Amino acid sequence: QVARAGRVTFSVGDFGQPLIAMEENLYDEFGNYIGPEIEDEDDDDEDEEWQDGLGEDGEDRGRGDGDGDDGAMDVEKEKGADREIILHEDKKYYPDADEVYEGAEAIVQMEDTQPLTDPIIQPVRSKNFDHLEKKMPDTTFDFNFLAGMMDKPNLIRNISLVGAMHHGKTLFMDMLVMNTHEKDWKINKEVRYTDSRTDEQDRGLTIKASSMSLVLQDSREKSYLFHIMDTPGHSNFQDEVVAAMAISDGIVLFVDVIVGLTVHMERMMKHALQEKMNIVLVVNGLDRLVVELKLPPTDAYHKLRYCIEDINETFEKLYDTVGTEVDSRTYFSPLKGNVLFCSSLFRMMFTLDSYAALYAEIYDVAFDPKQLAQCLWGDLYFNQETGKFQKNPPDADQPRSFVQFVLEPIYKVFAHCIGEEKEDLASTLAEIGIYLHKRDYDLDARSLLKQVFQHFFGPGGGLSSFIDMVVTHIPGPKDNAVNKVERLYSGDQEGAVAADMKNLDHTGYLMVHTVKNYHRPDCNAFDVFGRVLSGTLFRGDRVKIFGEAFSLDDDEDMTIREVQNLWIYEGRYRVEVSHVPAGNWVLIGGIENSIKKTSTITTASNDEEVEIFRPLRFPTSSVIKVAIEPLQPAELPKMVDGLRKVDKSYGLAKTKVEESGEHVICGTGEVYLDCILHDLRRLYGDLEIKVADPVVEFCETVVETSSLKCFAETPNKKNKLYMVAEPLEKGVGEDIEKGKVKIDWDNRRISDFFTKSYDWDLLAARSIWAFGPEDNGPNVLVDDTLPSEVDKNLLKQSKESLVQGFQWATKEGPLCDEKIRSCKFKILNAQLAEDAVMRGGGQIIPTARRVAYSAFLLATPRLMEPVQFSEIECPADCVAAIYNVLSRRRGHVVRDLPKPGSPMYVVHAYLPAMESFGFETDLRTHTSGQAMCMTMFDHWQLVPGDPLDRSILLRPLEPAPAPHLAREFMLKMRRRKGLSEDVSVHKFFDDPMLLELAKQDAELQQYF
Repeated sequence: QVARAGRVTFSVGDFGQPLIAMEENLYDEFGNYIGPEIEDEDDDDEDEEWQDGLGEDGEDRGRGDGDGDDGAMDVEKEKGADREIILHEDKKYYPDADEVYEGAEAIVQMEDTQPLTDPIIQPVRSKNFDHLEKKMPDTTFDFNFLAGMMDKPNLIRNISLVGAMHHGKTLFMDMLVMNTHEKDWKINKEVRYTDSRTDEQDRGLTIKASSMSLVLQDSREKSYLFHIMDTPGHSNFQDEVVAAMAISDGIVLFVDVIVGLTVHMERMMKHALQEKMNIVLVVNGLDRLVVELKLPPTDAYHKLRYCIEDINETFEKLYDTVGTEVDSRTYFSPLKGNVLFCSSLFRMMFTLDSYAALYAEIYDVAFDPKQLAQCLWGDLYFNQETGKFQKNPPDADQPRSFVQFVLEPIYKVFAHCIGEEKEDLASTLAEIGIYLHKRDYDLDARSLLKQVFQHFFGPGGGLSSFIDMVVTHIPGPKDNAVNKVERLYSGDQEGAVAADMKNLDHTGYLMVHTVKNYHRPDCNAFDVFGRVLSGTLFRGDRVKIFGEAFSLDDDEDMTIREVQNLWIYEGRYRVEVSHVPAGNWVLIGGIENSIKKTSTITTASNDEEVEIFRPLRFPTSSVIKVAIEPLQPAELPKMVDGLRKVDKSYGLAKTKVEESGEHVICGTGEVYLDCILHDLRRLYGDLEIKVADPVVEFCETVVETSSLKCFAETPNKKNKLYMVAEPLEKGVGEDIEKGKVKIDWDNRRISDFFTKSYDWDLLAARSIWAFGPEDNGPNVLVDDTLPSEVDKNLLKQSKESLVQGFQWATKEGPLCDEKIRSCKFKILNAQLAEDAVMRGGGQIIPTARRVAYSAFLLATPRLMEPVQFSEIECPADCVAAIYNVLSRRRGHVVRDLPKPGSPMYVVHAYLPAMESFGFETDLRTHTSGQAMCMTMFDHWQLVPGDPLDRSILLRPLEPAPAPHLAREFMLKMRRRKGLSEDVSVHKFFDDPMLLELAKQDAELQQYF
């Protein structure tokens, strides 16, 4: 029998029959297997009809299903409703808008106005490119107290930490931060607090100069307000160091005791001495003498002494170069107190005075620590029997006083901490009054030493010794105000504005010099960083902002804005203040739109004749350039806006658009450009860009005098100009660029300079009209006309137009639109129309440019390329590999010499900038990573070969031999800029001039 539930029941007696019935139900009438029946409790008409057709068993089952009460039937129906088949388009996943927002009007868009690439709801993007404090940190001083100290100029010091890369500036800054910020600082972790950008932390080098303002106490617990700028040590970022120097009163020079003063630092110090900065020395890396070189204490003393003497010798040469008077020269000596010995890594520092004070404190003997300090350096020895210091050693093996009293205790601390077991070390340290926590003994050796030195030298590892040194040897803003104003202010030094700045008058005219722009965390806007030189800047002030192009004659680069915010900048956070008095550094918000690089700010109500602070002068040039374009052409406006921001952020970056339409960025080196491109892609642009292979800037010059007196007529045929070009004496161009001679001096002073320095005749020296392409450009325009031949009055009236034509010509030379360099253009004759209308600017300027070009092309033109100086440090066995790498790149070694007291060699080499791409990687590959190089722009040199020699055939994909380089560079440059394939003579010569050339050629042919 088939039961109601569809199960099969049977008894033993009738075993066969139910089995046959069951098997029949498993197959349909065609013999297809359909499986056992599934119980279906739906009671609708369709089911009944279907069951009627099944026969007896089906009827049975149908009747069985019908049994039961009505309530159960309703439930069964509801269950069935859930299983109804609903078409995909009829399904309803979410409630309608009418159900959620009753009475709201629904607008249907017939076509999608939003691009498919954009998500319907944009995700919220936060730019995490900076490590910032989430809330104001706890500090050992109150910020109100800091704000109050800003009114006391005699308690303020503005300093910059300057030194070569990895010489310990940022770690030293960490010591100051840890001493003033109450935080859970991990002893075994390098924080690098002022490296607040993510890429700075990733690269392990400082990219941006970062400022902090801290209240620090000296050894007598007197508080001072220190504005400190931590600067990059990499040679590519010289602009950051120069900007920091412009607003500082003094420099703390960091020198690694093993490496010594690098060439890059020599150049920065030369700039500092030109700016008359006060300098103190920090000899860093004491630990390296013990841990790396493992020098005995006596040798370590000689190494330290040699390091300081070597720095003094270098400074002697720099003083001579700069021309500093003998009386105002400063040299470093631990006895003077302007040298600090330090180990940033192990967080310890001391001067001789602070070390002597330690002895006075420990032994509690009534002696003057100042006198002891004077005996702790030099060839002085302590006599144990007499208890006095003497110049001759009492015993043969008696160490010098510095070794005995200073170095040996430090060496012993190193030895015990590294070599002793926990129990022995605790008892040893207890003897010198150092008691550490139990968990400190479980730290690694480096962290343990840090803890010991913290206790050994006092708070912050002897931080008060640094404060004492800076307070003593670096003047406050009031004492240094006169020097600062004379160096920076371009206006009248005797006027009321200059007088207020020299007196650092808080109530006088407001004058602010801004040198840097820091981006906000969202990277959409910038805040301006600078120094208040006089007056007091209040939040909400209406101020006039003068850009670098402002002058009393041309006030176009001037805007009026309202100061929205004032902050004290603290690296990873900002402290908002209501006003900032003179002598302090300040971060200003809300005025950045009109500022590009540097600016001068004064109050809008100031009616005095205010001139600008001089733009920053850098001791290097941006000679390496890359062309860029956005991956998506539609993102071009975004990229242009990003380039504008890059221009503000990087002092030495130059951005321009070539005539071919390509955007070009110029920078000082590969790392510099890499940082710019990172910022453009991530911070300021948020777009993908294509970057061309890097190239360099070239210059054009001449090596002979023009073979012919060149002339050109104005388009109206009423005026005629005659000119020749010849090379300038070596060194003149550099002197003009460095500002040793200026065109705005009076005539007598200029002529004195050229007659004395370069033996020019008096007439030529007094006839100098202009330098080009700018006022400090390395080309000279000379009026060499004779009054008997030329109407000098007419010529003077057209002087401005002639100078403009000359400057236009020198800005874009005829060979490949690059600047002309080291050229002297002489005006020999000029036939000018009497009528002023006939000799207007529109006639004279293009003609002057054309005649300058023709004179240039007839004076044997040549290309010049930038050459970089590279200082390479490596072990002795790698020197040969360096020679090989340089020889393959047209470079040459100037000298190589061993570094005294260390196993390293230093190699000085010159390398054309064009060949410098990938040089550092190449160097590391060939020396197994042992060589370290620092490369910077040095000078310009001629490219071998004639760029106009058409007989040279350049084969693609083959390196050109040296004599063909100039031609190759010129042609490739012209192609890149979208110029015609070769220099066209007809473009720069008039027809009469071409006839003259042909005639001269014919005359020459007669002699051959």
